Amino acid sequence: MSGIKDKLDKAHENTPLDELAALPVASLQGVSDSDAEHLKAAFNITTIGDLGRNKHFLWAHAIAALAD
Repeated sequence: MSGIKDKLDKAHENTPLDELAALPVASLQGVSDSDAEHLKAAFNITTIGDLGRNKHFLWAHAIAALAD
């Protein structure tokens, strides 16, 4: 989990792996509460799991990977 630890806010660094997807998306480093509000308004994303499973983000990731 050490590779994931530095992707989360300090308050969530020791959260068990199986609980991370349920955390608010603002628990990710660099995602502010304002960013989270925009993600919710635009894509109904409220948790890290929602972000990771969002079809638009998955499509963009696949396109970027294929382009590389």
